[in-house]
Amino acid sequence: MNTNHGYVLLHRFYTGDVGVMHPDGYIEIRDRSKDVIISGGENISSIEVESILYSHPAINEAAVVARADEYWGETLCAFISLKDENKASEAEIIGWCRERMPRYMVPRTVVFRPELPKTSTGKVQKHILREMVKKLGTVGSGIKSRM
Repeated sequence: MNTNHGYVLLHRFYTGDVGVMHPDGYIEIRDRSKDVIISGGENISSIEVESILYSHPAINEAAVVARADEYWGETLCAFISLKDENKASEAEIIGWCRERMPRYMVPRTVVFRPELPKTSTGKVQKHILREMVKKLGTVGSGIKSRM
C-alpha cells in the first residue's frame, strides 16, 4: 500500500463469493457467484430465497438451484424437506412464496425430499441437487405465464 502518491494499491484474491461493502467498511458476503441464478435478466440470490423458505412453518430444510428454462434462461427450483408432522404441496409452497417475495424470485419448481444431501459437516451439497435438476430437464416455453 502506497499513499505517498495519492493512490492506494489494493491486493485482492478471488474466492467466488459475492458481497457488498457498506459505507463503514464492513463487507457482507451475500452468496457464492455460482449460486446466483439469472432468470429473465434478474440476478437472484439463492441464499435470499432460501432464508424466506426457511420461515415457512412446515419446512425443515431448503436449498435453491437453477433449472434451465427455454424462455427465462433459468428459473428457481427449490428442494425442500418438511418437518415430520407437516404436509405441504408444491402449489401451497409457491403460493406462500408469492405472498412474501417478488414474482421473479418465486421458485417455479418444488421438489420434496425426505432429507437434502449434506456433507459430513452438515452443509447442503448443491452440486448433487444441480445434477438432480438436470435429470428433470428444461422447463418448456409453454409454461411461461406461470411466472
